[in-house]
Amino acid sequence: MNGGRPPVATRFYYGWVAIAVAFLTLGIAVNARTAFSLLYPPILDEFGWERGVTAAIFSVGFIASTASVPFIGMLMDRYGPRVILPVSAVVVALGYYAATVASTPIAFYLSLGLLATGGSMPLAYVGHSMFLPNWFVRRRGLALGVAFSGVGVLALGLFPLLQIVIDTSGWRTACVAMACAFIIVIIPLNLLLQRGRPEDVGLSADNGEASEGADSAAAGPVIVDKAWAERDWTLPSAMRTRRFWWIAAGYFLALYAWYAVQVHQIRFFLDVGVNAREAAFAFSLVAAAGVVGQITIGHFSDRFGREVGWCVAVSGFMLCAIAMVVMESHPSRLLLYAAVGFQGLLGYGIASLFGPVTAEIFAGRRFATILGTVAVMANLGAGTGPWVTGYLYDLAGSYTVGLWVVAIACPLSMLCIWIAAPRKVRRVAGATRRSAR
Repeated sequence: MNGGRPPVATRFYYGWVAIAVAFLTLGIAVNARTAFSLLYPPILDEFGWERGVTAAIFSVGFIASTASVPFIGMLMDRYGPRVILPVSAVVVALGYYAATVASTPIAFYLSLGLLATGGSMPLAYVGHSMFLPNWFVRRRGLALGVAFSGVGVLALGLFPLLQIVIDTSGWRTACVAMACAFIIVIIPLNLLLQRGRPEDVGLSADNGEASEGADSAAAGPVIVDKAWAERDWTLPSAMRTRRFWWIAAGYFLALYAWYAVQVHQIRFFLDVGVNAREAAFAFSLVAAAGVVGQITIGHFSDRFGREVGWCVAVSGFMLCAIAMVVMESHPSRLLLYAAVGFQGLLGYGIASLFGPVTAEIFAGRRFATILGTVAVMANLGAGTGPWVTGYLYDLAGSYTVGLWVVAIACPLSMLCIWIAAPRKVRRVAGATRRSAR
């Protein structure tokens, strides 16, 4: 007898259905948010605003939503993703539809910024990182990498298709199409199928595998600091630790680099002579390469540690920024595809580590609340990066200074996560097996 739990086949089904639903949800939600880079040039051309003002549409959404992220974490702990994610999808759809009638910066800040970009937080990496780590311990990095790879898989078709819609029917039609995707796909999938914890369906993490005779080295990470790991962490107690603030600083710097590059990338490519179709194609390759990057970096971190994986991932944005700096004075296709390759194959691996880094240190009943509060700093970085980069462009007439700021932020982010030291609380399964041998 198995104590009344569902049979093995059912346990396997439930564990991976959470990943499958996340795969599709993230593929639509994150790419729709990223598609601001495709909307940015035609909005800029139509209204003639300064780049800093226009790029701030995206920044406002991130920065204004930061106050809500801890609240989202609390709601996720209480109600779970099957409630929070569909509600978020309705908000985002309303934002994209409202953008079609906007004509002033304030109207865009409210629609495309606050509602569409800010409202997507529960549907994006941060929101999914609040509950997906609950399902997997032994292969946590790999599982999240697979879920997040949906962003790259769907981007292969979504970005070129959206660019065609923009070229033929205008950016407003593209906004309506994205709103429909949220209503038709994301809402029913999550309402019917998604769950926040394996305990919600009478299961345990890793589909019950760890409890069925797996040896300790194979079952999951080894606790190094027992007193720390067994503490029932709450948000106030976590915020009183240095580790919490080192993680927050590392996330701020990493997402500053990510979105500073991402929001301005299409405009940058057009400025250096790349045509719009090739720029959109290169942009889609970033997410496509991210499929490999997220799965590989996630699995790599399961074997060699979260800090090592974080350093490898963040180095992708540093190398991307340097390639773009060189490209300003020496445009070439080689540098174009080197930049997007570094960004996708390495940089996008950050997404698969966002939850695990925090989970190794602050796992527990209030994990979503803690991660949501850490994400405030991450969102501030994501919102600050595009605005500062646009502002520096307006001052200097070039992206060079802004890109060097990105390159400097990356090693600082690596240092922060290394000091936070998740390895000193829990050692990942791969490192445990190597030690045993």
